Amino acid sequence: MPGDLIRLMHAMFLPAAEWCRSGLWQPAVDVYRTSTGWLVKAELAGVRPEDVQLSVSGNHLRIQGSRRDSFLEEGCQHYRMEITYSQFERTLELPCDLEGANITTDMQQGLLLVRVETEAK
Repeated sequence: MPGDLIRLMHAMFLPAAEWCRSGLWQPAVDVYRTSTGWLVKAELAGVRPEDVQLSVSGNHLRIQGSRRDSFLEEGCQHYRMEITYSQFERTLELPCDLEGANITTDMQQGLLLVRVETEAK
């Protein structure tokens, strides 16, 4: 029984500890199949479009960049910090080759919309 509890604690807390050590956060994503390919929505509130990079390799789509705290005033000290300001990276595997796909992006209300067209319209 004590071994089970230790395994449970490791399963719950070690992934978070690894995340903290890496310094990267992973934005939440939704992936939709569309009539012409895929729509990926990534939650990137507070991230400037110029701070986001996309890359593809085979069937992997990588979204990476950084979120910066740009609303600080001179002499400001933090009281509570819950929003992650640092580098982020999220790699998604889609069930198709993305190398020749037409990829377009748009930022709307804190969401990055990535449209991946893999089929003719």
